[in-house]
Amino acid sequence: MSRHTLLVVGAGHAGCEAACIAAAMGVEVTLVTMSLDAIAQMSCNPAIGGLAKGHLVREIDVLGGIMARMADLAGIQFKMLNRARGPAVWSPRAQEDKALYREMVRARLTSTPGLTLLQAQVTGFLVRDGRLYGARLKDGSEIECGTMIVTPGTFLNGLMHVGDRTLAGGRVGESASRGLSECLAELGFRVLRLKTGTPPRIHRDSIDFARMLEQPGDDPPRPFSHFTRSLEVDQIMCH
Repeated sequence: MSRHTLLVVGAGHAGCEAACIAAAMGVEVTLVTMSLDAIAQMSCNPAIGGLAKGHLVREIDVLGGIMARMADLAGIQFKMLNRARGPAVWSPRAQEDKALYREMVRARLTSTPGLTLLQAQVTGFLVRDGRLYGARLKDGSEIECGTMIVTPGTFLNGLMHVGDRTLAGGRVGESASRGLSECLAELGFRVLRLKTGTPPRIHRDSIDFARMLEQPGDDPPRPFSHFTRSLEVDQIMCH
């Protein structure tokens, strides 16, 4: 049975942040994900920030997180929202190239010292004398760890509602994470499901852009991260 100092389960936005910050603190980290090709996948809305979330991402940036820096690298439009109101409610938002953002985050993870990526599915926790000491994988193997951070997001016993149909899954084309919900319940945790909504996809060729209001990015674009000095980007037009 292999032994890991810190095991981070799930490589969405939260898992990537937890893994990078822990590694920066000198902790040996293993980040487990069901698919290495879906690390930091932007599912519903290809944007970073917006109201409330923009402030959160800036705070993560100060703490040493990577989301704001990756947003600057993969951004295609940058805009400060709510400029018509007072500065207290201004909020940065960056529209992202979804594929590029995913690639940039994976490259950052693989180049981070002390951080190892592992493609596997965690289906249960190993507990002894009331203390967690490892994880059970879908293939039946077990791995030990000193500490575990669990960030399954929408994959934890996930359900997708498409019209009148209900399907099991974390995202379209990706299976849900099975076993962890039951394991958490057995350990005495109350397990709930939160709802998220996905906007409909519209084919670009079906849109009459002449009838729409253009919403350009800020000129000059303002970086998301406190540590990005300037941006060189050809911003796309939103409508």
